Amino acid sequence: MPTVYVYRQCSTCRAALEWLERQGIRFEEKAIRESPPSVAELRTAVPRVGGLKRLFNSSGLEYRALGIKDRLATMREEEALRLLASNGMLVKRSLVIGDDFALAGFRPDLWAAAFAGK
Repeated sequence: MPTVYVYRQCSTCRAALEWLERQGIRFEEKAIRESPPSVAELRTAVPRVGGLKRLFNSSGLEYRALGIKDRLATMREEEALRLLASNGMLVKRSLVIGDDFALAGFRPDLWAAAFAGK
C-alpha cells in the first residue's frame, strides 16, 4: 500500500487525497510536517521522481528562508536527504512512495499512469 505524505492545510494535498479516494485507491496517509519521510524512503524516491531537486518544495517559505536554492547545487545528496527528512515542509507535496514508484507533487495525469493496474 502506498504512503502519501500530505500537509492538510495545503489545497493541492487535499485535492490529491480526494483524487485517490475517488479512484478507490487504498493508501496510508502521513502528516508530512509531523512524520516526514525517512532518509531511506527519500533515497529510494530520488531516481523515481526524476532527481533530488524534484523532492524539494521550492515554492515553500522554509526553502526560501534557508536559501536552499543557492545551496542545493553544492550540497551532497546525503546532506540534502537528511535535511528533507528532518523538515517535512521542505518536501514537495504530495509525496507518494509505493513499492515500485514515487511521485512528487500532484499531477492527475502522472498519478493515473502510476496507479494504473494497482
